[in-house]
Amino acid sequence: MLETLLAAARPWLAPAFTLWGAPVTWLEIVAFAVALAMVVANMRVHWVAWPLAIASSLMYALLFADAKLYGEAGLQFVFVAVALWGWWLWLRGTDEAGAPLVVHRLARGAWLKLLAATAAGWVGLALLLENATDSPVPWFDALPTAASITGQLLLARKCIENWPTWLGVNLVSVGLFAYKELWLTAVLYALFAVLSIVGWRAWQRRLAA
Repeated sequence: MLETLLAAARPWLAPAFTLWGAPVTWLEIVAFAVALAMVVANMRVHWVAWPLAIASSLMYALLFADAKLYGEAGLQFVFVAVALWGWWLWLRGTDEAGAPLVVHRLARGAWLKLLAATAAGWVGLALLLENATDSPVPWFDALPTAASITGQLLLARKCIENWPTWLGVNLVSVGLFAYKELWLTAVLYALFAVLSIVGWRAWQRRLAA
């Protein structure tokens, strides 16, 4: 199945240009632009971020599978599922009191539970990749994968803590994609790291308003 999809996408996986000695594909260029638009929409708390997230996730699933980053590739399908949920929440979701969902802080004590769940997910996924795939970097691949699920769930619930989570994910991902010579994607995640700080501040202003 995966090989069939990669074969069908092969024209889009053809190099468009070379960056720092490594080819940059047409698919990576389009995914870069869509993902950047998605983050800007997230910063503005606009629902259009979610369909953009679905589109970019599907493109990156193919790109990462082609690079044998199976954890990151599989994560994109989790992103698609969570994006559908988040899209609904941002349009129709309510808090525990039944009011429309707004930017808020995570409940006290929940952050430590999320950290523990993320750490357990990292170890479990790393062991799976190590034993069931030919991934050359199972632990490196699994860390941002597990933490990204946490970040996506926090984002869907409009918890401000999604932004520091994404900051950590993005910084680790820069190193991962640089190692795999996905240079444009590494640049994108460096931009994401900066935008994580900008988004964090923007949501803090919403809380203070």
